Amino acid sequence: MSDNNTSADTSVDQNAEKDPSDWVTGDEPITGAQRSYLETLAQEAGETVPDGLNKAQASEKIDELQSKTGRGQS
Repeated sequence: MSDNNTSADTSVDQNAEKDPSDWVTGDEPITGAQRSYLETLAQEAGETVPDGLNKAQASEKIDELQSKTGRGQS
């Protein structure tokens, strides 16, 4: 019985993260926390943060820079 729960939990975890392009609030302006973290990541990656990003675009850029810098990796 615990095996079934584990399988269900795994599928829920895999679907828990939504694509930023599907966010209801994705077109809202970037948050202060996103801007701050992006600036930190961009500095480490030797890049600049583009102006005019929305929440979804900022999230995608964060993912890109985390991959580039090795941050946020489990």
